[in-house]
Amino acid sequence: MPRLSIGLPVYNGERYLAEALDALLDQTFGDFELIVSDNASTDGTAAICRRYAARDRRIRYVRQTRNVGATGNHNATTEMARCPLFKWAAHDDRYAPELLERCVAALDANPAMIASHAWTAVIDGEGALRDRQRYPLATASPHAPERFRSALFDVGGDDAYAVYRTDVLRRVLPYGSFYRADRVLVGSLTLHGPFHQVPDWLYFRRDQPDRATRAPSVRAWCATMDPRRADRLRHPVPRLLGEYVAGYLAAVSRAPLSAADRRACYRLVGRWCASRARPRRLRRVPEPVPEVHTGPVAERVDGRST
Repeated sequence: MPRLSIGLPVYNGERYLAEALDALLDQTFGDFELIVSDNASTDGTAAICRRYAARDRRIRYVRQTRNVGATGNHNATTEMARCPLFKWAAHDDRYAPELLERCVAALDANPAMIASHAWTAVIDGEGALRDRQRYPLATASPHAPERFRSALFDVGGDDAYAVYRTDVLRRVLPYGSFYRADRVLVGSLTLHGPFHQVPDWLYFRRDQPDRATRAPSVRAWCATMDPRRADRLRHPVPRLLGEYVAGYLAAVSRAPLSAADRRACYRLVGRWCASRARPRRLRRVPEPVPEVHTGPVAERVDGRST
């Protein structure tokens, strides 16, 4: 049995899917199964998946009979996973060849760590490098309340795409479809152990107009996660936001914490709710200035080491 399961949920991803598959199949760490779950795509996604599955035995291609939403499709890949480590991969992102090798090595060297990822570089729709981001969260802390505080209040990181210990990930699943369920998932995981960050830009997140995180409203975001959330009567926006808060509270109640740490985490959720409820002065937040890269850095986007 392989050591790592990679779950790649995809819906109408024909434009970038082949690039993502090539980047995963060309990893220096090859002891994995790649589970591609096609969410009833209507474009050329199925043909691409079948072509790659015929070429590489590590790929398992599954096609959903109907659109189960991004949440259902993500959960489907974890249900099919057979390996002790698990990673989600986006169909439109790219990966340096050594990403998996270095993440798995970090988990092997640090048994207390439950997750490992690398710093994020941002690319545009054409694959050009636009920005590099150092990891800003305190998820490596040995103290659960500090990790949880950082997940609640600090911005940044792409921990949903880390390599996780499968048994720990399954303790907090399923992935929800309420507003910002991805943040709740990561926050829940911080309560179960520290994360490791490889200090190098090995993960290339594609920022393009069709990305789910660009949904224009709470309802649109949730409907992408689960089409049933489009029903305004059964799923009013206050419910979608209420489930967001309830998700954090449920995570704290289920986590393996001491009584003191549990109380501290509940207080953090209260502070977080209060910070969201307070009226805020409108102020212009300056955009981060992207680093401009040429030469060797551009080569990393193409999957070659500098």
